[in-house]
Amino acid sequence: MYIETDRLIIRSIERGDEKVFAEMAKDGSLTEIGFDDSFSDWAGGWIDEALLLTEKDDPRADYIPCTIVLKSTGEIIGNVGNTYYEDTDSIGICYFVGAAYRRRGYVSEAVKAYIPYFFEHYNEDEIIATIKDINEPSWKTAEKSGFNLIETKMYKDIDDEQEELYRFYIARRG
Repeated sequence: MYIETDRLIIRSIERGDEKVFAEMAKDGSLTEIGFDDSFSDWAGGWIDEALLLTEKDDPRADYIPCTIVLKSTGEIIGNVGNTYYEDTDSIGICYFVGAAYRRRGYVSEAVKAYIPYFFEHYNEDEIIATIKDINEPSWKTAEKSGFNLIETKMYKDIDDEQEELYRFYIARRG
């Protein structure tokens, strides 16, 4: 998979990307997505799984991560892709960017480019975003990227310890 935008390259994940993500996780800003400061200890297993899932190329299998690269420097700055939600039988968008690259529109640019790719590549009519209400930067990214808010409700995601207020968004084919 390969997408170019004005400022970014979005490509299939590759061995070695996990090392950059582990560095990003050291500051604690990726804990919400499961990459804590100990990520480097288990990053090898994660990249092995991510590469297998990428090769399988089935968005309903689990997740398919893609790497966001800053075109001007070649730096890996984040990730965009999809994940499967068993509890709702839906495919969701997932994304993150390292703390040093936030508030520059990179994630919105990546998500806006990824959505058409998703609909062209997979036989799916919609993709959702589930975002904690307290994560305003993330839900603003979803809104800027063409997702429509459909519901705000208490929800317990698979890794949550308790229910929290979430915003549910949807983007549809065409």
